[in-house]
Amino acid sequence: MPISDTTAVSPDHAVTALLSEYDALKAEERQRVGVRGQVLYATLTAVAGIATVTATVGRLELLLLLPLATTVLGWTYVTNDHKIAVIGGYVRCRLAPHLLGRLEDCSSGIDIFTWEQYHREDPLRCSRQRLQLAADLVAFCAPPLTALALLWLLGPHTPPVLIGSAAALTAVTVLAAQIIRYAETAGPGQRT
Repeated sequence: MPISDTTAVSPDHAVTALLSEYDALKAEERQRVGVRGQVLYATLTAVAGIATVTATVGRLELLLLLPLATTVLGWTYVTNDHKIAVIGGYVRCRLAPHLLGRLEDCSSGIDIFTWEQYHREDPLRCSRQRLQLAADLVAFCAPPLTALALLWLLGPHTPPVLIGSAAALTAVTVLAAQIIRYAETAGPGQRT
């Protein structure tokens, strides 16, 4: 029986099961928040490392590694960020009402998981989300675009480099579109 189908379960068992689901979701959310932060550090390390090796060796075509690294890391970041938002939405919109329905048999006027909604109602949240979007674009898209511009300006202009740079530009453009698409920049109450 799925954990969310509590119609044939006693109220106490249903509440316990729903709270266990909440605990598991919050554990996953904490883990994903940690991964998301580590991905930013890995991106900074990759950018510095690739730039250093390129400058040391003097082979500008090595800059093609930068879009590859930032695209993979950026997609990992977007995926984790999206799953964090989905977990919050599920807790707010599905789990909390379901649990509240089970508790209404015993008590009224209970607020469930109020933090899940409360922090979203902060009037400065929208501006912070927009700044986060800008930071994400700078972290994951600006370095590879800068690398591609340097490569196009300074060469080499061999067919493999030009094909690789066109593919890299496409990948970075897709990543930027996904970062923008998944950004939560709507104001309070405008997006779940």
